[in-house]
Amino acid sequence: MTRINLAVPAQTSGPIRSQLDEINSAFGVVPNMFRAVGNSEAAFASMWGSFGALGSGRLSARLGEEIAVAIANYNKCEYCLAAHTVLGQKAGATATEMSAAQEGRSSIPQSQAALTFALDVVANRGQVETSSVQSLRDAGFDDGEIVEIVAHIALNLFTNYINVALDVPVDFPSVKLKSAA
Repeated sequence: MTRINLAVPAQTSGPIRSQLDEINSAFGVVPNMFRAVGNSEAAFASMWGSFGALGSGRLSARLGEEIAVAIANYNKCEYCLAAHTVLGQKAGATATEMSAAQEGRSSIPQSQAALTFALDVVANRGQVETSSVQSLRDAGFDDGEIVEIVAHIALNLFTNYINVALDVPVDFPSVKLKSAA
């Protein structure tokens, strides 16, 4: 059971109400994670703004979702794992590809490099070797895309921590966590 109250869209007002309405338009519902974050105008603006900015970034939606499921699995965030598995399939990945990404694997070399880097950053709390960044360059990412990958990592840590720490109820089809290799 959630550790905080979930905002009820009809009972909110101002910027949060506007943002919840945007989310409802985008998803057809307001997922519980956004209802949890709806308790703070600043946190909500930060999260929704990050989703919007990164959604119009240079990385593909599919790669963003693959990064998200890898980090969610690492952090044992069932909410994000379930949500981003659905979103990854909407972005063109198969269920098998999303399952592989959950374990930090991809048959696409550039995606593999991004997943390896993302998990390295998370596991080492940002303290990565120069060679880790160089592996992204070797895979064809430029500096702007590398910064975007780090931004995706940060956003996913934010959402994982919201959902795990506050025990937000999963309202997407459940996906089983996998043991770390």
